Amino acid sequence: MYFTVEQAPQHRLPLYKTVLCITCALILIVNGISLFHNLQSLKGANFLLSQSSRVADRLQYLNVLVLDAESSMRGYFISGKDSYLGPTKTAVAATEAEFKELERLLADSPSQLKNLAQLHTLVRRKLSIMGQGLDVYREGGLSEIVKIATLSDGRSSMDEIRLLVVIMVQEQNETLAARSAAFYYEYQKAVMLGMGINAIAIMVLIMFYQLVRRSFQNRAAVEHALQSANENLESTVAQRTEQLSVLSRHLISISEEEKVRLSRELHDEMGANLTSISMDIAAVTQQLQKIEPELALQLKRARATLVETVEMKRRIVENLRPSLLDNLGLCAAIESYCDEFSRLAQVRCDTDIAADVENEAGRSADLSIALFRIVQESLTNIRKYAKASKVSVSLSRSPEGLVLRVIDDGIGIASNTIVKPMSHGLLGMRERALLLGGTLAIRRGRNDAGTCIEVHIPLRGPVVAEGPRHELSSVPHPTTGGHIQSSPPYSTLPHIAPDLGGPVQ
Repeated sequence: MYFTVEQAPQHRLPLYKTVLCITCALILIVNGISLFHNLQSLKGANFLLSQSSRVADRLQYLNVLVLDAESSMRGYFISGKDSYLGPTKTAVAATEAEFKELERLLADSPSQLKNLAQLHTLVRRKLSIMGQGLDVYREGGLSEIVKIATLSDGRSSMDEIRLLVVIMVQEQNETLAARSAAFYYEYQKAVMLGMGINAIAIMVLIMFYQLVRRSFQNRAAVEHALQSANENLESTVAQRTEQLSVLSRHLISISEEEKVRLSRELHDEMGANLTSISMDIAAVTQQLQKIEPELALQLKRARATLVETVEMKRRIVENLRPSLLDNLGLCAAIESYCDEFSRLAQVRCDTDIAADVENEAGRSADLSIALFRIVQESLTNIRKYAKASKVSVSLSRSPEGLVLRVIDDGIGIASNTIVKPMSHGLLGMRERALLLGGTLAIRRGRNDAGTCIEVHIPLRGPVVAEGPRHELSSVPHPTTGGHIQSSPPYSTLPHIAPDLGGPVQ
């Protein structure tokens, strides 16, 4: 099974969702612009309100300055002390400053500027009269001031100033009221417009939320369906894998049984027949040797061919079921096969088999043939592919069971070979180990060179294999074609029938 690592195709957001997003963004932008504009309008209206209020305050203060100047002058006339003349002396400068400020504040009101000019004239005339009165007082004293006061009408000028100030203040109050109304109108308009835009934005957001929620629900439903399908697929794959593994181990057992039966039939029936034929040919040859020497020569050649056939039969029988395995046991069969491998392959092969292994292996014919076939397949692969100069085969007993190790110093297992899905050599060894409830592991050999095949077989009574329970810890599995294998392969080399009595396929 493979899992893709390619990037998923990029899908665009549906058009109606995009339109809703853009609409919501535009509404928020318009709301921001409108809010800014309304704030500016409110700021302008507030400024006008404050300006009107300042104008009224300035007019009242101007009136107070004139009244203070007049009062301080009267106090001076009565007491004759110069300390009373403070407001009178500063009145001219103070009033001029106030008139300048008022001209600036009333620059946008021509009618008020006209009234302000008239008021300016009156104030100047009043202050001038007050200055002349001071001069008269200094020359003639209080009596002269009294004469002037009885002859002149000074109160009328002050009433004109008060009246003009009242008129200007009244006009300014009217302007203030109008500007206050305009301010509240702008405020109400800003509030209503903001609420309207916010209501529209909330509606659009609710619609967008509903779309997103629906899309999320659909995606969750699809994910749930995919998860369910994936779980069903994994369950089916695991079930099929278990069935194939059980079938593979069953076929191995049946194959071994068939090979045993076939080897016995070849050895017993065919061997007996070939022996009988050989005896008959020998008897006939002896009888014809004097009478028909040519026929006797042909029979000798036929008998020689028969002997070759018997030898071929013996090799076939040995390939099907090693006779040493049944006659002398597992240890002798492995040592004999390793010697034969070393002779034919010209590779040094050391064997190290513990003495107490034979007793354990002799209790089960399946255990003996499985270990022998694993050694046979390992040495065959080493001879064909490893290019090794030294091989060691060890079989020992541990507290957990039997441990078989086949180690070579060859080129090791190439990464492009270990991922071949149709390699059967190591797959067969794995299934043989699983058939006995054991495990098979492949790793680098000594000093990180060559290959080490290690098999652990437990010795705790009959074991029913329950499917794959090990890994081949060899070369890391590379990715090929944008896919990653979901489980490691079990073989590294394509199986080819060996020359030394090949392993079971």
